[in-house]
Amino acid sequence: MTNKNSSISFAMGILGGVLGGIAAGILFAPKSGEETREELKECARSFAQKHAPQIDKAKKQALESIDLVKYKIERQCNKLTDAIKAKNMQKAKEKEYSSEELN
Repeated sequence: MTNKNSSISFAMGILGGVLGGIAAGILFAPKSGEETREELKECARSFAQKHAPQIDKAKKQALESIDLVKYKIERQCNKLTDAIKAKNMQKAKEKEYSSEELN
């Protein structure tokens, strides 16, 4: 699992570097702002079309990971809530027994 995660991290790093290089090249080119914005839009469209399956797969994996983390957090919150309720119930029983002993 860690090998897969490190491979994905490496690929995302490469992708980020490539995109950063492309963006820097376009932004520092001696063109007007309108031409630069149009080139950026076209580059983004082209990239999205070319890599749509990988983008969809990464999006799906990210959403699955978010759902898993959300589930684990909810489960831990429920355990904590149950533990608090049990402790409160125990305290109530102790008070009840101590009040019965006084009578």
